[in-house]
Amino acid sequence: MIVLAPNGEQQSLMPLNVGPSHGATHGCLRYMTALDGENIVASVGEIGYLHRGFEKMAEQGTWQQVIPYTDRLNYCSALMNNFAYCRAVEQMLGIDLPERAKVLRVIINELSRIADHFICVAAAAQDLGSTTGFFYLFDSREMIMVIWEKLTGARLTNSYGRIGGLYRDTYTGFEEDVLAVCRQVDKNLHDVHACFDRNRIFLDRTTGVGKISAERAIQWGWTGPCLRATGVASDLRKDEPYFDYETYDWDVTVGSEGDVFDRLMVRLAEAEESCKIIKQALKRLQPGPINVDDPRIRVPDHAHTYQDMESLIGRFKTVYEGIHVPAGEYYSGSEVANGELGFTLVSDGSGKPWRVKVRPPCLTQFAVFHELVEGVLLADSMATLSSLNIIAGELDR
Repeated sequence: MIVLAPNGEQQSLMPLNVGPSHGATHGCLRYMTALDGENIVASVGEIGYLHRGFEKMAEQGTWQQVIPYTDRLNYCSALMNNFAYCRAVEQMLGIDLPERAKVLRVIINELSRIADHFICVAAAAQDLGSTTGFFYLFDSREMIMVIWEKLTGARLTNSYGRIGGLYRDTYTGFEEDVLAVCRQVDKNLHDVHACFDRNRIFLDRTTGVGKISAERAIQWGWTGPCLRATGVASDLRKDEPYFDYETYDWDVTVGSEGDVFDRLMVRLAEAEESCKIIKQALKRLQPGPINVDDPRIRVPDHAHTYQDMESLIGRFKTVYEGIHVPAGEYYSGSEVANGELGFTLVSDGSGKPWRVKVRPPCLTQFAVFHELVEGVLLADSMATLSSLNIIAGELDR
């Protein structure tokens, strides 16, 4: 391929397609490159390989029936998607959760954040050739998956959230299992820092690679760990608190360079902060209801349904007709593992959402990927992509 360089000279470049079958693109992303040797001169990204029509599917069922679809957004931290959507509907309904439900959502959110961050850093390490770092981070993630199995019956896509509360209460030994995860996270963080922090190969592959300034990241609409890696202390849990996050003692972790190294290290530091939040939340966990006591929202339990005619009628109407959400348009954003996951919901007053629009954090981060990789080595583009933690289910919806 012959092109004209900026100085007017002819330049011979090689076009190269990367993905979606490339290991680092995980079967869901593709970017075309023009190479001068091993240097990327130009790059164009392409998405849509995992598009499933989430938004239109969500408009076909009742408000509660949308919840299992949210599991499939960022499937590395599915429960956070549950709670973000439920919170948006709860705000439209103007309801407040019982204390135990709030605390449990905080604990589950932060466990999900740890699992998501660890799989991101582990996959990034694997893409850079470090199988040791990959396995160091899988210990505690596997323990979290076991908790999900006990709590929800599933490991990966878990429909545990409900509008107005939770599917069911915790199991016996839940608190001990969560504390064991926190202890394992501390050990895994110590091991992985020992593996990476002074590793010359890892530092050379990540330091100064895929840099972006704070100003440019804000212009592109970045949120979450990728934005905080540029030095911007932006976190919805602090800026627009919910689930009483403002009452917990924790810090927003930021980087300074906005490169691959900072994006990975910010995630590891956030896992440590998540453990701090979890330990505080466990001390607040007291017996009590896990769902709002409102028959318009909560499906009556089986014990009442089998004995009481009003409960039987209420169960049928809630399941078949759905919760009636007041007419209007609303936006709600929550701080999930990758950044701000926002839902714009439009209700016509019926039991089904009239319109659902998702604002995924991955979309803005992948949109600027071409800027980050133009002028760098092809191998550095793999490290850059891994540090952005693009989850295609969330990106394509």
